[in-house]
Amino acid sequence: MQLSEINFENGRPVDGYGPNFFRIAGEVFEGQVLVLPNFCGRWLGFEDPAPFVDVASDLDVVFVGTGAQICQIPIIFRNALENAGIGVEIMNSPTACRTYNVMLSEGRRVGLALIPV
Repeated sequence: MQLSEINFENGRPVDGYGPNFFRIAGEVFEGQVLVLPNFCGRWLGFEDPAPFVDVASDLDVVFVGTGAQICQIPIIFRNALENAGIGVEIMNSPTACRTYNVMLSEGRRVGLALIPV
């Protein structure tokens, strides 16, 4: 079997996660985290869609990881992103991390919002 190294170019891949933390591009973040094309850091949650809407021209889709289980997100948050032209995909956080990494490695314009497991 031949393995190929994945090139994320300027993206920030998710390297790992665990109880209440995520390791993104080698940096550890505790609690909720948001990864955008030009920003990675603490996410204040569904009350504020502005960080995503502000970079809508650089995003096609945001993967929302809702923790250990899939659950609904507030419709106001979803509508704000969709009205800005951003797709929203909801999944549990481990799946969101994997999907984001795959899409990022393909050069896609993706964002990530994560609630810890």
